[in-house]
Amino acid sequence: MRNLLIKLAVFTLVLGIVSVATAEPRIVGKTVDYSAQGVVMKGYLTYDENIAGKRPGVLVVPEWWGLNDYARKRARMLAELGYTALAVDMYGDGKAVTTPDDAGKLSSEVMKNSEVAKARFMAATDFLKEQPSVDPNRIAAIGYCFGGGVVLNMARQGVDLRGVASFHGSLTAVKPAQPGSVKAKILVLHGGADKFITPEQIEAFKQEMKSAGADFKFVSYPDATHSFTNPEATELGKKFNMPIAYNAEADRKSWGELKEFLKNIFSK
Repeated sequence: MRNLLIKLAVFTLVLGIVSVATAEPRIVGKTVDYSAQGVVMKGYLTYDENIAGKRPGVLVVPEWWGLNDYARKRARMLAELGYTALAVDMYGDGKAVTTPDDAGKLSSEVMKNSEVAKARFMAATDFLKEQPSVDPNRIAAIGYCFGGGVVLNMARQGVDLRGVASFHGSLTAVKPAQPGSVKAKILVLHGGADKFITPEQIEAFKQEMKSAGADFKFVSYPDATHSFTNPEATELGKKFNMPIAYNAEADRKSWGELKEFLKNIFSK
């Protein structure tokens, strides 16, 4: 009888281990409130609740449209990879707009006031670090278009992150990086046919990073235009007469670059 009980206990333990190891991801997502300089920010937090313990956290800074379904989708994709992700509100009250005029006004207001931009980014960073599922020592940030410019400028200012990745983001510096100031590893995923970014801006960015001693990688996809990761970009380009379009191959390859980048920076 004693041997039988021992065998049953071992069998139950093995079943438990197998169950945990093969548990299907259960991605949860919710709108969350935090504040920056007295302004209520509404982000989107998502993670796999079937993963036990703390894991790296990744901030997702949206395109100039604001915190819309696309930003939430990318955050959920990160949660599916095992990270806790927070889609960041840069405009306040979770604003999202649908026209270039409105998007241009909101994004330019943030970018021309670098202290406000940094305060909102840091508020999101602090909120993410406080989450029970997050290891506060392993935080990264990714951004798209406007958001890509935001994360690159945060890295320039020495924000303490493991890494930042920019997808078809602005390369212009609000405050150029100084030697030794960049703590985060940098990945830039650029569309080679992007009409919003000039060859001169690319060269200036690379020289700035080299002069600052930054650890950076610049990847260009020759046939990709601006917003190449967003499946809605082609229709938006036609609707508003903007030189943007989706590129499935560049989207797939750039996401693969990001996955490898995150795996490397969080493994150390």
